[in-house]
Amino acid sequence: MLSLDLESKKDNKKLVNLNLSTPLELIGRSAQFQRIVEVLAEDGDLLIAGVPGSGRRNMVRGAALEVGAVVLELDCIRCTDGERFVQLLAETISQNFDIALIQDCVNTNASEFFSFVSEDNLPIETENNLQTDSHTLVKIEQLNDSALKLKIKRQMNPKQIWQAFQILIELPQQLAERVNKRVVMILESFSHIRSWDKNGLWEATLRREIHRQTDVNYVLIANIAEAINRTEEGNYPFETLQIFPIASDILALWARTILHAEGLTFESKSKALQLFLEAVQGHIGDAMALIRRLTSARRPDGIITEEEVQLAIEGLLKDLSMTFESLLMLLPGNQVHLLECLAIDPTEKPQSKEYIQKHGLSRGGSLQGALMGLQHKGLIFGAEQRYQVALPLLALWLRQKLG
Repeated sequence: MLSLDLESKKDNKKLVNLNLSTPLELIGRSAQFQRIVEVLAEDGDLLIAGVPGSGRRNMVRGAALEVGAVVLELDCIRCTDGERFVQLLAETISQNFDIALIQDCVNTNASEFFSFVSEDNLPIETENNLQTDSHTLVKIEQLNDSALKLKIKRQMNPKQIWQAFQILIELPQQLAERVNKRVVMILESFSHIRSWDKNGLWEATLRREIHRQTDVNYVLIANIAEAINRTEEGNYPFETLQIFPIASDILALWARTILHAEGLTFESKSKALQLFLEAVQGHIGDAMALIRRLTSARRPDGIITEEEVQLAIEGLLKDLSMTFESLLMLLPGNQVHLLECLAIDPTEKPQSKEYIQKHGLSRGGSLQGALMGLQHKGLIFGAEQRYQVALPLLALWLRQKLG
């Protein structure tokens, strides 16, 4: 799944104190949020599907807070192989639990696979696992817990890495029992591991662990196409929730509420609000990025005019242009062509003879492959939302680029 940063570093520095969190009822997803809370409280597991920037992870984090759970997050796109997967999972666990508690669990049955290091990557001397091969030893009691990380040992062979993985995926359940709290494990783009888990062994092992663990909820953050594929897998124990764009009237209420809290308001007799809504098309991530722009360019009277909205949109698109250009360079030519067509002319039937002739598309497998490829990358919606570009600012940028 593609993930795009829709805020400039400049905006982040200026608006570090700007609070964009609001009650979920204001963004029209209270029913979905409540269902997430219920599933987590009942030891259920979820697949939450949507496009990047639609607020999927924020909803899960909020729901986890409601049930008093510890949240662990892992972006599987960063996991380029099994060793990297194990290392990132180890770091995620060590960042969210008392390191002394982790140390106790690891030293019991896994000291040959794991060690503890300081932020400077100095090995840590522990009671049961002395790093005698190093010239530098740091005693664990001399360091703040937050300065320590759990790491797999270097130069392990594939068999040892596999053994470390089997031990590590049991650790969240053990820690949950120790602290008497639920654990919510968020796995983003989990299907990415299939690029190196060719025989499905890692995924199958994790599935078994999901079934077995009683105090750990697993939440997969996925795109719409992946959610459709998952429903066909009967042995995947996930309830599926799909997150679609927010209705314009609800987003308008949310935007007004956020801006009013900052002493800003859309000019009532202009099309400023309409221009804002047309640009973001119900996409909460794009809306947040644009609100940050509007807040940083505020007028003394606090009025947001149509011209200011247009300038904010143009500035945001300029900042994103390099990201979007890089994205197009990574896509096959047929996907770029189709993406441009759908940005200009969304349709319910891209496979129709009329649409193909109108835009000079290829018939048959090439078109179908482009459609599936763009859906799996989270760049377009499928039939359920009409075939269109899923990231509104990308669509707007493409339309301007094409003139």
